[in-house]
Amino acid sequence: MEQLVNTKVDAFWRGIEIGQRRGQIVVTFSQRIEKKSWFTVGEELVPWEKWVINAEMRQRNDSDYHTFQVTLANTLTKTLQTMLTHTSSERGRAAVPLITNATGISPFPIDITVC
Repeated sequence: MEQLVNTKVDAFWRGIEIGQRRGQIVVTFSQRIEKKSWFTVGEELVPWEKWVINAEMRQRNDSDYHTFQVTLANTLTKTLQTMLTHTSSERGRAAVPLITNATGISPFPIDITVC
């Protein structure tokens, strides 16, 4: 999981370095549902939660670099607190499908897309 996150963050930064000023990271949690049809049996990934993280890079001066770091840290902290508050709430827990397969690091497939 850590390697997946690091790879996606590196891809995001490469996009920023080549001149894109805005970026987006989308984290999607899905569940595997058995799909049956007349002639085939297989699995289908059905998303049940999606988090969209938008980012915009700004020009910085060395004089306000510290302010930038503090603002960035505060924004990320607030975002993580929002995610934790939502996922630990009654409504957030009700949105999570039943865990039917507990193998691996996560019982749900996770997709991270960098745009």
